[in-house]
Amino acid sequence: MKVDLNSDLGESFGHYVLGNDEQILPLITAANVACGFHAGDPNVMAQTVAIAEKNGVAIGAHPSYPDRIGFGRRHMDMQPENVENMITYQVAALQGFVKGHRLHHVKPHGALYNAAAKSLPLALAICRGIKRVDPELPIYGLAGSQLITAAREIGLPYASEVFADRAYQADGTLVPRVKPHAVLHDPQEVAKRAVHMIQDQAVTAITGEHVELQVDTICVHGDNEEALAIVRALRSALKDAAIEIAPFVTNDRLHKGGRCLCKSTPKMAYLSCRQLMIRNYVRPRLVARF
Repeated sequence: MKVDLNSDLGESFGHYVLGNDEQILPLITAANVACGFHAGDPNVMAQTVAIAEKNGVAIGAHPSYPDRIGFGRRHMDMQPENVENMITYQVAALQGFVKGHRLHHVKPHGALYNAAAKSLPLALAICRGIKRVDPELPIYGLAGSQLITAAREIGLPYASEVFADRAYQADGTLVPRVKPHAVLHDPQEVAKRAVHMIQDQAVTAITGEHVELQVDTICVHGDNEEALAIVRALRSALKDAAIEIAPFVTNDRLHKGGRCLCKSTPKMAYLSCRQLMIRNYVRPRLVARF
């Protein structure tokens, strides 16, 4: 059993410093880097990418609504075509800082992520914006949400994401931050809960319901005051539970519109999905070039 461990980082701006990115990055497998719309700036983007690459951490874009004042956590009513263009713009901007100009994934941020989890038209616009940059670029979306449905419909690879430090509602969505107990802060409690989520492929909602979830990747928010302690506790708990921490590999489950890429071409027909992996991470597009 294994899981990808991701965190939202690169959210400083100018002279304003947020989070413990340099300490968290060596402890995770994937970084979601802000693209300048809710946080981050060109210098912070370049610095965060450089530290991630130094530590061998997979790099993903973390696009959002254009809302620096509200940290991207305020809903904005935007037309789908505007959302699509906004996503393309941000993803392409971060991609320019990455070696080889190849990102590992895209994960929408904040209010955009939560709105798209419930709205298929918005989720489709996000996926189209990603596909325009790279049709093989995976999206991280809330497990069981419309983001996953949209990825399947558009044909993007995807990873089902859960949150270690957030409370859940009975419908599988996150408890809004404005409500009590929406964000969890106790490192040991978060770590224990995360292990159960991975082992059971489910979570207990804040109202007591059992909610089934597929867990490909688990997130700890970088702006949580206890983020560093939570990541350390989580790594320790996962190790004790014999759960491997490894970057999400699209070939592992080949979430691409339900189609197994290892059977997609004659050259790959004799290879298994696992044989197609190179170390911990191979994107489908790279595999297709064998």
